[in-house]
Amino acid sequence: MAYSIKQEFYKLVHRKITWISAILLLFLMILTGFAMAEDTKKLVLALTYDSSDFIMFILVIVGATSFSMEFQNNAILTLLYKSANKIEVYLSKYLAIFIYDIFLHVLAIFYTIILRYTIFRSNVNWNSIYLYRQPIWINMLKVSAIDLVTTMLIITIVFLLSCIINNNAVVITVSLLVTFLGQGISSSLTRRHMLVGIMKWNPFNMVNLTRQYGNFITYVEITHLRNPQILLGSIIYIMIFFIIGYLIFRKKRF
Repeated sequence: MAYSIKQEFYKLVHRKITWISAILLLFLMILTGFAMAEDTKKLVLALTYDSSDFIMFILVIVGATSFSMEFQNNAILTLLYKSANKIEVYLSKYLAIFIYDIFLHVLAIFYTIILRYTIFRSNVNWNSIYLYRQPIWINMLKVSAIDLVTTMLIITIVFLLSCIINNNAVVITVSLLVTFLGQGISSSLTRRHMLVGIMKWNPFNMVNLTRQYGNFITYVEITHLRNPQILLGSIIYIMIFFIIGYLIFRKKRF
């Protein structure tokens, strides 16, 4: 297991996209800062300049390529040969992306602090009470922690799709559709009141976890679930999709 994890981290660290994405994240956060209205300074800080959407986009691309590209060029065979079993390969890839996910969120917090005191100088106090009657800095940390769950749900779906579809471009496209169109799909599924009780637990609804925390009044009307319910649903779906993805990977012929 240690060998597989070491290999995945080595590949991740030595891929250009890993570091280009970190720079791209800063650039996109700066663009968001210029685009946001003056009266949204507190929201911008709490949501770390809308970094959650950008991180989601980055992880979909990095996560898809970590699997699909190795399927396409048969590099996966080397990993399987040097590992004791397939679960080591699958889990090590997942752990590597999870650590990268944490890194991106910590980086987003760091960027937010830097931007707060440089380009977008603001008189907003970090201790100002904002969302859920908590200080902004608490909101920021909670949003980042909550978004880790949302992003890992997406990554679990990406891994599942990568095991089903070998084409990297298709996996990325489908994953992005799930990520950014999930709200519309979920809204359509819950439109009929008689089905709300069941359909509100669909996996597309769980993708709204981070968005609902930052704008509860608007999104609760779409999700029909409270924050703890979406959090629980997300964790359950992560486990379900992880298991299904691994079972497909284990049965896959190389």
